Amino acid sequence: MPVGTFVNVGAVLAGTLVGAIIGSRIPERIRQTILGALGLVVLALGVRETLATDEFIVVLAAVLLGAIVGELLRIEQGLEWLGAQLQQRLGGVSTPIDVELPEDSTIVTADNRFAAGFVIASLVFCIGPLTVLGSIQDGLGDPELLIIKAGLDGFASIAFAAVYGWGVALSAVMVLAIQGGIALVAGALDQVLTDTMVDVLGSAGGVLILGIGLRLLDLKHLRVANMLPALAIGPLLVWWFL
Repeated sequence: MPVGTFVNVGAVLAGTLVGAIIGSRIPERIRQTILGALGLVVLALGVRETLATDEFIVVLAAVLLGAIVGELLRIEQGLEWLGAQLQQRLGGVSTPIDVELPEDSTIVTADNRFAAGFVIASLVFCIGPLTVLGSIQDGLGDPELLIIKAGLDGFASIAFAAVYGWGVALSAVMVLAIQGGIALVAGALDQVLTDTMVDVLGSAGGVLILGIGLRLLDLKHLRVANMLPALAIGPLLVWWFL
């Protein structure tokens, strides 16, 4: 049983509950400042993760190929549509949700806040080597890394929910699906993934995290979820060429 994954899911749900409750009591200017602070922290995390490897050519190829595959599959549009549908089923909004946001649009609006919270929180909580390594160890019986990650995600979900509201809670479903899935095949992945593969995966994840930071700072609305295939392509390129 992936204990660490369940702890992580519980932390996200608890953090969302706290953030959503206190968020309505926080003035808009303070919420925007919180969003800006989150953006800066996420950018710093992205820079740190991007420097995890010296194989930058492989990372570049993985991100570019991943972006092409993701755009063809329209991953982000699918996630935004899912978030919008769930919002309507769980209470709805007074006006329709526009999931096809223009690139220069402000990400936090009354209509897209729920879906944006779901997408952005899911990306932040599910991208990075800690997700992969922690889930593998969790599946092998050692939940320590995911328990540490749960603490980080719990605090982050408070801040996200204070800005985006209840949509952040749905990211717990993505955490459960992704980390639980990795934990279930932990034995096989532990035998396949080399240190170089993990480093490249982490570096590609860092590039995606930088994109999330730019979105949070409202500098560029990058479709980061459409780059997610890079996390699988990176290790495959290492296996093929290195």
